[in-house]
This record gives sequence, C-alpha cells and structure tokens, in this order.
Amino acid sequence: QVQLVESGGGLVQAGGSLRLSCAASGRTFSSYAMGWFRQAPGKEREFVAAIYWSGGSTYYGDSVKGRFTISRDNAKNTVYLQMNSLKPEDTAVYYCAASTRVATLSTGSWGQGTQVTVSS
Repeated sequence: QVQLVESGGGLVQAGGSLRLSCAASGRTFSSYAMGWFRQAPGKEREFVAAIYWSGGSTYYGDSVKGRFTISRDNAKNTVYLQMNSLKPEDTAVYYCAASTRVATLSTGSWGQGTQVTVSS
C-alpha cells in the first residue's frame, strides 16, 4: 500500500509561485509513476503533471505547460510541483497520485489533497 501526503498549498496572488510536495511511503518506487491532478469546485478532475521515478520523463496538461514543473527526489521519495505565473483559474484542490504507469494514475493511490487559492 502506498501512502501519499501533500503539502505546500496556500493563498497566493496572481502571478506568484508555489511549490507543492508529495511525500510517498509504504512501497519501493523505483518503477512508479507519480503525478498531480486538481479539482476545482463544480469542475471535473484535471490532469496536471506526471513523472516516472526511473527515467524522469515528464508529462503536462495543456493548461499548465510552460508554467508548472514536476520533479522528484528519489532519496526522499518526494515529488514536487513548482507552479509559476499562477492564475486565478489554477485555484483548486491539488492531489498527488501514484501508480505503476502514468496511464493508470487516476486509478492508483491518492493523497488527501492540498488547497491552492490564487487571488486576482
């Protein structure tokens, strides 16, 4: 079983930055994919970014490309999401997810989420 704990959310003004962290425990992650999703009130869950532990290949949703960067620290079993040039439409609860493949992240293990609020 994988346990995921997100942190780093908060309130920021438009144009600002935040860095989210996701600490993973309970399994070895050498072959795991990790990712971030978000969900705003009244909207569907949206894929944000993903990364493989081993190869470092990264993937991004269209709405965050060029602004967000996903990275990992294998020694700490932690994945980060650096969010720059934040917009009010980035306001959402951000969830960390883990699975054996990027394609199955949405059905893998999930954290409790961390709120990000961007004020205009």
